[in-house]
Amino acid sequence: MRIIAFFIITEIGVGLAAFGISFLFLGVILIFDKGLLAIGNILFISGLACVIGFERTFRFFFQRHKTKASIAFFGGIAVVLFGWPLIGMCLETYGFVLLFSGFFPVAINFLRRVPVLGTFLNFPGVRGVCDYFEKKSCSE
Repeated sequence: MRIIAFFIITEIGVGLAAFGISFLFLGVILIFDKGLLAIGNILFISGLACVIGFERTFRFFFQRHKTKASIAFFGGIAVVLFGWPLIGMCLETYGFVLLFSGFFPVAINFLRRVPVLGTFLNFPGVRGVCDYFEKKSCSE
């Protein structure tokens, strides 16, 4: 029974994270709407906590070598919540790139195997950018 509950919580977490990313995307598209950005941030972090667990989420964000990245990420969320969405999203994006740069090679390799996206990611200009992020992430 515990395994079923675990999978249900994981599925809910994936849904929350997907809705969070969708709200963040809509918030940026609609000229940095602070309400959508705030909801997106809350949903994304809640989804991440449901997928990997609360303790592992806490450990992920508060590792000593990720201090600068976590401060930028959560500082950006706070700035968005206080009403300056453009500055907050810039800070948050910087923190996100620093926090999740270790996952970029895995994500790029996965996306290159997806039928339509793989073709797009292998176009000359896009391939160079993907290769740059993949190599830069591996060297850190």
